[in-house]
This record gives sequence, structure tokens and C-alpha cells, in this order.
Amino acid sequence: MTRTVAVEDSASIRRVVRNPSANVSSLESAALIIGAAFFVVGGLVGLFAFWGEALPIAGRGSLGAFAGVGGAIAAFLAFVLGRYLADRTPNPALRREIGQGLSVPGARLHWFDIAALAIAHAVIALLGWLAISTVLELSFRDAVVFPLPAAALGGVALALTAYVSFLSAARMTPMLLSLVLAVFLVVGAFASMLSASDPHWWEENLSALGMTDDVSAKAFNLTLIIAGAIVTIVARYATATLPTSTPPDRRGRDLVRLGLILIGIFLACVGIFPVDEFFAIHNTVATGMAVCFAVIVIGLPKFIRTVPKVFVVLGYVYVAVIVVVAVFFATGYYNLTAVELVAGCLIFSWIIVFLRTAGASGDPEAGAGLQAQPAVVTPGE
Repeated sequence: MTRTVAVEDSASIRRVVRNPSANVSSLESAALIIGAAFFVVGGLVGLFAFWGEALPIAGRGSLGAFAGVGGAIAAFLAFVLGRYLADRTPNPALRREIGQGLSVPGARLHWFDIAALAIAHAVIALLGWLAISTVLELSFRDAVVFPLPAAALGGVALALTAYVSFLSAARMTPMLLSLVLAVFLVVGAFASMLSASDPHWWEENLSALGMTDDVSAKAFNLTLIIAGAIVTIVARYATATLPTSTPPDRRGRDLVRLGLILIGIFLACVGIFPVDEFFAIHNTVATGMAVCFAVIVIGLPKFIRTVPKVFVVLGYVYVAVIVVVAVFFATGYYNLTAVELVAGCLIFSWIIVFLRTAGASGDPEAGAGLQAQPAVVTPGE
């Protein structure tokens, strides 16, 4: 009996390796196998690198640095592998459940989209592990980690990162895509703020974070470039399910999609052209983001006739708040950093909410279900 169970388990593992995306169970097992592989590799590399010395928890040459860099590599590789397997799901009935949440008519991921999302996951893993190690360093002051437990902890960090990143790629949906955008923007911006060489950068403007030649400036500009690429992905998926049955609907959908893509392109250009080197271009693309957002919000009821009125009012409120803080800046009450932070938070939160709202208001399956619902006839009629 024991031998039979062992043979079945072995065969099951072999099936997972041969066809990891056959079903939900195989996908979860594949994620565990990938995590285990990174645990072994990370543990062996850590053991070789740490042998004979005690490590600090955070800082240069620390366990936190190893977990951050190794986690970034693991996140990138696991995400690419997850998308590769998700795009080759053999069972059509499981495509919506396994990795095909992004396979909707009118939108698909290109290789550069996958590269941008993989880099976003890598940056989140890098900054996340560095932040955790910094907190632990403050909690265990002057503590060190010996080689064997350091190698084990480093392996666990890589394994957990690879497991989460693989499943994020394989089970990616538009809503998860918006969550990745939000988390990436937050961790990237805060990392740049905390590591800025000038502690009073905020007295100038938000773009001052990208003006210097230090690591924080490069991280800030890279964050904007990758976030801009992700916004273009969100733009395609946010408008993919909108109704296009009539020429006005199709034209309105295309205009909204174009406006959102322009916001993403302008955001990437803000990072490509730092304000200290390309002042005119930088300010032009930054202003273009706000203009595109205002045009989309004001024209949304005409562009998309099925959008809920509540969401339209929310957009009007957002635009009004941006105008108010701009007036405060013009009168000297606010500095430019405050205006940029408020406007940025409102614009990107609106885009994330729009992704969900557009999916709900333009879901063809929901509409078909309502149309196909039979009439209820009461007895005696």
C-alpha cells in the first residue's frame, strides 16, 4: 500500500513537471516546485557567500541585501516563467481560471509588457526585502546572523518571492494588474524619497527626486518609466470590454483608450527626460498628463454612455480638487510638490477605479445574461 501511494505521488510530480498548467492543482504544485528550487539555489549560494563570517541584518553585505537582490532575480525569472506557462494552458475550459484572466478580446500582453511587469515585480521584491531587513535591524540592534541560518533565511526569502511572483503571473487579472501598478508606484516613490541625497528635495518639486546622479534618482526615473508602461497595459484592458456595437461607441472607446495610453507615455517621458536636463520637454509631458486626464473625465459621459453616473461625478470632483490645489500653488499657499502629489494620487487612483468600473459596465456576459433571462409568468395570466 505504501509503495503504491509513493508510486502515485511520484507519477503526480512527474505530471506536474511535464504539464504544470494542466489544471489548478498542477499550477499550485508547479509554484511549490519552483519555490523549492529557488530555496535550494538561494541556500547554496548563501552558504558559499556567507561561510566563515557573521552577517548584519541590514546594510551593505548583509542578509537583507542578499534577500533583496536575490529576491529581485527570483521574482523576475518566476514571473516570466509563469506567463510562459499561462499562455500555453492546454485546456480551453480552464483558460479563464488559469492564467488567462488577461486574455480578453481587444487586448493582449506583448513581450515588452511582460518585461515591464516582470521588472515591476522584481523592484517590489527588492525594495520589500530591504525594507523588512531595515525594520528587523532596528528591532534587533547590534544583532548578527551566523552563516547557516543566514543561508536558510536567504533561501526562504527567494523561495517565497518566486512562489508569489509565479502565481501572480500565472493568475494575472486586470484587477491584480491594477494592484501591481499601485504597489509599484508606492514602493518606488517612497524608496526614492527615503534614499534621496537631498533631505529637502520636497522644497522644490517632486521631479527633484530624479535630478541627481545618485541611486535614488535612477530608481525614481526607472519607477516612472516602468509605471508608464504598466499604465498603457491598464489602458488596453480597461477599455477592452467596453461596448462597441455602434460607431459612436467604438469611437468613444478608442478616444478613452488613446487618452489613457497618452497618460502612460507621458508618465514614462517624465522619467526619461529629467527636469534638470530637459526642462521644456519634462514640463510639457507632465502638463500633458493632467490635460489628458481632464479631457477624459470631462468627456467620459459622451465617450462611454454606459459608465455609471456616480463614477462620472467622482471624476468631476477629482478634477475640481486638482484645480483648487493648482490655485493654491499659484497664490503661494502650496508648493509644487504638494500639487504634484495630490494630482498624481488622484489621477492614478481614478485609473485603477476606472479599470474596475469599465469592466462592470461593459461586461458583455452580464448583458447577455440579462437579455437571455426568461420572462416570469404568474399563474392565471
